[in-house]
Amino acid sequence: MTAPPTPYPSILLKSASLLALAIFTSLLFGAGDTGPLGALHALLGQGSEEARFVVFELRWPRTLLGVLVGSALGAAGIVLQATTRNPLAEPGMLGVSAGASLAVVVAVALGASSATVNLGVAVGGALGGCLLVLLVSRLGSLGDDPVRLILAGAAFSSLLAAFTSLILLHDQRSADEIRFWVIGALAGRSSDTLLWSLPGVLAGLALLVPVVRPLASLALGERVAAGLGHHPQLIRLWALVAVAILVGTATAAAGPIGFVGLIVPFVARRLVGPDIRRTLAPALLLGPCVLIAADIVSRLTVRPYELPIGVITALIGAPILIAVVRGQRMPRL
Repeated sequence: MTAPPTPYPSILLKSASLLALAIFTSLLFGAGDTGPLGALHALLGQGSEEARFVVFELRWPRTLLGVLVGSALGAAGIVLQATTRNPLAEPGMLGVSAGASLAVVVAVALGASSATVNLGVAVGGALGGCLLVLLVSRLGSLGDDPVRLILAGAAFSSLLAAFTSLILLHDQRSADEIRFWVIGALAGRSSDTLLWSLPGVLAGLALLVPVVRPLASLALGERVAAGLGHHPQLIRLWALVAVAILVGTATAAAGPIGFVGLIVPFVARRLVGPDIRRTLAPALLLGPCVLIAADIVSRLTVRPYELPIGVITALIGAPILIAVVRGQRMPRL
């Protein structure tokens, strides 16, 4: 006998509880000498000055940045898959992250600092990379051939990444300036990063509000969406601008981090179904959970050093990608 589905509010509550646990764990564990007990004492207002510094000045901003970036990437993945009606669509595979990275590297090569690079540069690069992939793969036939989009995205992401590498090889100053950023990490970011990334994430999420219902209609087909009074191409363009802002902000803040936009939608659909009106809220909670968990693993795996967080997300995301591709039926969104 099949168990009844879990109520939607219960799923949201469990996701929020999981996020709270991830945040608490992130404050307790790290690659340095301050262990869980010392961190707990610091959280309680006790412990050494060093422990309080590590918890509140290093781990706390890093964790908050993980919440922002994870929410942005999770929401971007949900919206991108709904927009293209393709369960394999992911910012890292569609040229979004690669376009943002190339734009930031070009800006640094022209004299900007990676710590203060204009957010608009990353957003513009993200939008340009995504539109380039969608134009090449012919947006109108995405629902008929999901593989075409991924092939075009992988090709152009690799091409943009190659241009990024050529610039870094040619300009040693840019390579030194951006080496730590380009691998993707939450560590080493200043508190100012939180201040300018928060408005970017909020702006991207605000842009999603008016297109959530039209995107749900678009999943039924363009004719149905048009019959309900929506304009499919305008909906797609609006959604892609929101995705570009979210991914551009996340990339400017933490560097290119892949697979989060694939993992989170996969889990959210398993929990609440494919309707974007139900998956978006869980994605905003599960995205930070995935990213913070990966960050914790990156700190503890090779102590006292840290692995790039992109390595951990790839180890999680690659099996999920294989599972989706090897499914007997390609799910339509």
